[in-house]
Amino acid sequence: MQLTVLVVTLLFMGIIAAYFIAAVQASDAPQSEINFDARRSRLIWSLLAFGAVVTVASLWSWPHAVRTTSDVVTVNATGYQWYWEIDKESVPVGKPVVFNVHTADVTHGIGIVDPNGRLLVQTQAMPGYVNRVEHVFETAGLHKVICLEFCGIGHHDMVSEFNVVSKQVVRR
Repeated sequence: MQLTVLVVTLLFMGIIAAYFIAAVQASDAPQSEINFDARRSRLIWSLLAFGAVVTVASLWSWPHAVRTTSDVVTVNATGYQWYWEIDKESVPVGKPVVFNVHTADVTHGIGIVDPNGRLLVQTQAMPGYVNRVEHVFETAGLHKVICLEFCGIGHHDMVSEFNVVSKQVVRR
């Protein structure tokens, strides 16, 4: 996705640069040969249309809907200074897992990291609000839950763990 955004951004910057170059070159021509208002109007409307298409195309899948079907595993994660309380020791591979994330004190940022250290899921834990995020784990193993928002002196110790296991071995 990042490469796509980079390519679209560079393309968009090139189009804008081309319009500016054309405008500078056209400024040397006699005024009677150029209809600046019509050109400017076309430029603005074409840029708006292009921006709308890019916005819709890049945000089509947002916001991510969280499932509420019976095959979903629900995990409640509560942030405290300076630990996570998670109500499941393990979750299954290949099934949707919905994390209900909240906090009992200050703002925390929950991050779920796979055994290779790659960040899979993240959201904010805010006082008085429950954020829900869904993820389907594809690999088994010990996953870490870390805090991504500096929450005080013990922030670096705010790490918890849970196992992602085959569907037959899930424990509460």
